[in-house]
Amino acid sequence: MKSASQLSLSTRLGTWLTCISVLLTLSACSAGKDVDFATNGLATEREVMTGQRLGELIRQIDPNATMAANTWRFEAGDKVIAVVFDESADRMRIIIPITEADKVTHEQRTRMLQANFDSALDARYAIAQDLVWGTYIHPLSPLTETEFLLGLGQTISVVETFGDTYSSGMFVFGAGDSAEIQRQRILDLLRKRQT
Repeated sequence: MKSASQLSLSTRLGTWLTCISVLLTLSACSAGKDVDFATNGLATEREVMTGQRLGELIRQIDPNATMAANTWRFEAGDKVIAVVFDESADRMRIIIPITEADKVTHEQRTRMLQANFDSALDARYAIAQDLVWGTYIHPLSPLTETEFLLGLGQTISVVETFGDTYSSGMFVFGAGDSAEIQRQRILDLLRKRQT
């Protein structure tokens, strides 16, 4: 157990490090840079994400990608994907159509909402313009290349697993319903194979 003087020193050191981090962030942001604290607790500068940088990433995936206004359109496998960005609002979203909303059953709507809670993770199911979509939404400027690619992968996964596991392909948050539903589904399939 730490003594009162050690605890006080530890608290002061933690406060000091927090202040330094905030000052580094403010300094970097005022210089037009973003700060990444994921490197062993040390701040490193990285470029702020822009529509142009998004386009460079997207064209690495699909050299035939096109841009109109603030929307990139491209293909990955058999998926037609749109990436909409707004630099003034500092937002970006990946959207992939899944199916017509009026074809979705009550059970499927329930599973989409359950998945949004526990198995879709950063991607989401959504309904707009009479369609069901897989989507990933993130602030634009702090978005890293890795986050964009992971978000794209998760969005493709929720599209591909619609009607089945409703999953981003990563993890399942244990406090939700999806893990138990999937476990029960597997047990039911195994029981059917035994008969």
